[in-house]
Amino acid sequence: MNTHPRREFLTRSAVGLGALASLFGEGQALESAPMPRPRPTAKRVIYLFQSGAPSQLDLFDYKPGLKDRFAADLPDSIRKGQRLTGMTATQESFPIAPSKYAFKQHGKSGAWVSSLMPHTAGVVDDLCFVKSVHTEAINHDPAITFCQTGAQLAGRPSIGAWVTYGLGSMSKDLPAFVVLVSQGSGNPADQPLYDRLWGSGFLPSSYQGVKFRSQGDPVLFLKNPDGVSDDGRCRVLDDLAKLNKMRQDDTGDPETETRIQQYEMAFRMQSSVPELTDLSKEDAKTFELYGEDARKPGTFAANCLLARRLAERGTRFIQLFHRGWDQHTNLPKQIEGQCRDTDRASAALITDLKRRGLLEDTLVVWGGEFGRTVYCQGKLTAEDYGRDHHPRCFTVWMAGGGVKPGITYGETDDFSYNIAKDPVEVHDLNATLLHCLGIDHTRLTYRYQGRDFRLTDVHGNIVKGILT
Repeated sequence: MNTHPRREFLTRSAVGLGALASLFGEGQALESAPMPRPRPTAKRVIYLFQSGAPSQLDLFDYKPGLKDRFAADLPDSIRKGQRLTGMTATQESFPIAPSKYAFKQHGKSGAWVSSLMPHTAGVVDDLCFVKSVHTEAINHDPAITFCQTGAQLAGRPSIGAWVTYGLGSMSKDLPAFVVLVSQGSGNPADQPLYDRLWGSGFLPSSYQGVKFRSQGDPVLFLKNPDGVSDDGRCRVLDDLAKLNKMRQDDTGDPETETRIQQYEMAFRMQSSVPELTDLSKEDAKTFELYGEDARKPGTFAANCLLARRLAERGTRFIQLFHRGWDQHTNLPKQIEGQCRDTDRASAALITDLKRRGLLEDTLVVWGGEFGRTVYCQGKLTAEDYGRDHHPRCFTVWMAGGGVKPGITYGETDDFSYNIAKDPVEVHDLNATLLHCLGIDHTRLTYRYQGRDFRLTDVHGNIVKGILT
C-alpha cells in the first residue's frame, strides 16, 4: 500500500510542470519545453573561466595616463564612496598603481594587449573585447556563483545546466555538459571551486555538469568491476533499467529517469571517454601550437586541447575553470605565472577551432568573476603591488559563434574604475550567450516552488553591438 499518496501526487504533477529535455539528447523534449526563438549562430560553448579575477589593468584595459599618477591617492570624485572589501576598507590611503607592463596595439583591429599576453595578441582580430562588464558581488564565492547561476546565493542551476536543459545534447556517447578544472601557478591558495558551480540546482540532475578528473580514470566508476565482463554488465543494466522503469511508472519521479539514463550513458562512456582523452593521435604540430604543457594531464593547456576534442564530438557546453588569479599582493610574480599557464593555450584554441572550421559555430568566452582595483592593496613599489576586488568594471573576451571579430566594446574611465560607455552586466552577458545559441533568455524558464525561474532572473539585455 502506498503510504505517501500526497508526496507521489505532487511528484507526478511536478514532472508535467517543468520542461524536461532528454538526458544527453536521448529522445525529444516535451511539448511544454521552451523552444529556441532567435536564429542560432552557435551550436556549442567553450567557457574559459579564470577563477580569482584577472586584473584588467595589467592585461587589456590600457590606461597610459596612470604613469604620471604613480602613488597618488585615488580621487574621491572617482571612488564616489563606493563600497570596498574588508581587506582595503581600513587603508589610510588608496595609492594608484599603474601597470608595470608594456602595452601595444595588435592586428588590424588595433586592440591593446599587454606584454603578458603575446599569444593572445596574435589572435586579436578573431576576438571581441568587452571592457565594460560589471557585477553585483564584491567577494569571490558570491561573484563566481552569480556569473555561473545568475544569483549570488547557492542553489540555482548553472549556465551549462540551463543550456543543456534548453537544447539537449548533440552526442549520444558523451555528456552534454563537461567541466575541466586546472590549478594555476599564480596563487596556489586561491579560492576553492565547488561542484555546485556546475550543478543543476532545482533542475533535474540529468543537466548537471560532468567533471573530468586529470588523474586516474577521467570519470569514476566507468570501468567494470574485477570479474565483470562487458556482456555481463550490459545484462545487469538492462535488468536494472526495467526495475527503474517500473519505479518511474509508479512514482513519476524525474530522478528515476535520470538514473536510468546515467547508467546507460556510463556504459557508452566506457569506450568514448578513453578515446577522447587519448592524445597520442594528435600530431606534433598540435602540441607545438598548444605548447608542451598540453602533454601534461590537468594543465590548462591540456584542458584546452580536450575542449577542442569535446567540441568535435558534440559536447554542447564545455567549461574550463582555471584557479590562481586572486592577486591581492605580489601581483606581478603571480600574474606572470597565470599568463604563462593560459595565454598560449587560449590563443591556440582559437586558432585550432578556426582552422578546423569549428570557430564559426562555437562561442568561446574568456573571463573571471570581477576585476581588480587601480589602487594598491598593501605596499606599493615600482616593481611590486597588489590589487583588491573590483566589481565596477572588468574585461571579458569572446570569439566565434556569431560575435563580431576584431572589435572592442565598452569603455572605462581613465582609472579603469567606472564604466564610461556601454555597460554590460553579467545578466546581459548571459542573455547574449543564450541568444547566440538560439535561446530567448526570457522564455527559458523552469517552474519551482510556484515561481518560473530563469538564468537571467528578471534582468538581462542582449548586447546587440557585439553580434554579427
